[in-house]
Amino acid sequence: MFLGEYLHSFDDKSRLTIPAKFRDELAAGCVVTRGFEKHLIIYTSDAFSKLTRQAQTLSPTDPETRILHRLIFSGASEAQPDKSGRVLVPPFLRVYADLDTEAYVIGVGERIEVWGKAGWEDQLKVLNDPETNSRRFAALNLATVDDEHPTKSG
Repeated sequence: MFLGEYLHSFDDKSRLTIPAKFRDELAAGCVVTRGFEKHLIIYTSDAFSKLTRQAQTLSPTDPETRILHRLIFSGASEAQPDKSGRVLVPPFLRVYADLDTEAYVIGVGERIEVWGKAGWEDQLKVLNDPETNSRRFAALNLATVDDEHPTKSG
């Protein structure tokens, strides 16, 4: 599981240093692709294979499916972290996500998101609004108690 927020730099060969905590999970390879907002997503090779299988179940006659396939697959780039934990990010993906010399590398559970500074600052404004979050998540059950084994109180 990928967790946390890190600021890392690109080197002169367009390689992004991956946080040390993430490297073991990416050792077998990864895929870098466009995110739904102006950011990138890094999947483990296994997770991207699962995404591919799931996407293949969608009807290619649906125009929205075709757009989704183009978004995910046309921008996908297989990568193998080097010995220093760096992953090559193709220039067209850096342009898409407005990535200059630094990037925020964000652990989001099953995937990693890569954001430019301005994009991540905009996201933080959304994430750090408590009133909006209260409304946004009110209907979700985010309880950590197991329904089958509730904790005893009292």
